[in-house]
Amino acid sequence: MPELSVIIPTYNEAPHIAGLVRQLRQLAPPGEAVEILVVDARSPDGTAALAEAAGATVLPAPRPGRAAQMNHGAAHATGRILYFVHADVGVCPGYETTIAQAVAAGHPAGCYRFRFDSSHPLLRLNSYGTRFKGLMSRGGDQTLFITRELFSQLGGFNERFVVMEDFEIIQRIRRVASFHIVPQSVLVSARKYEQNGWLRVQLANLTAFALYFLKVEPARIGRTYKALINHR
Repeated sequence: MPELSVIIPTYNEAPHIAGLVRQLRQLAPPGEAVEILVVDARSPDGTAALAEAAGATVLPAPRPGRAAQMNHGAAHATGRILYFVHADVGVCPGYETTIAQAVAAGHPAGCYRFRFDSSHPLLRLNSYGTRFKGLMSRGGDQTLFITRELFSQLGGFNERFVVMEDFEIIQRIRRVASFHIVPQSVLVSARKYEQNGWLRVQLANLTAFALYFLKVEPARIGRTYKALINHR
């Protein structure tokens, strides 16, 4: 049985998914079995076929939305540790060993820092902030690992959240367990900033955070965010 199950929620990720699946296999420690599950929300661009051809197990999502997709992947995963990764992220060499060591050291959940695939000074500033522990410095792009036991204890991702699902579960994790930030950086695509502009993305992020902390209905947070920016 694999120690680690990688779960990737996708929708129209044809340009990235095959490369990520191959990278996950190549950068795992030699001889280690890593399960890769792609949960696809019926992408019309061929994402599922490309993921399967690259060696992933593809699961059709029961409904769209990252939270629902990731919960579906977790329900089918067989690993002791779950590792949630976005399709446009590059993972670190030896990630399986690094995550297993963090768990063995008493951290049943955690994430990496990140850096963007861009030299834009404001994006470099965003990346620098991910070394700090504050909730506003967290996010799904940093990838998230968590033991199956803790994930089940928490009831998984809250599927009411269309956005902010990663922040919400991290907040719940921190109430009951040690959350570890790995001092290595995954590489994240800057496409959202390139398509929308840094200021627009920052405005959307800050608005979503404000509504979240004001305990606004999750559906309203999602509608407001999507009115400001293309989330996918």
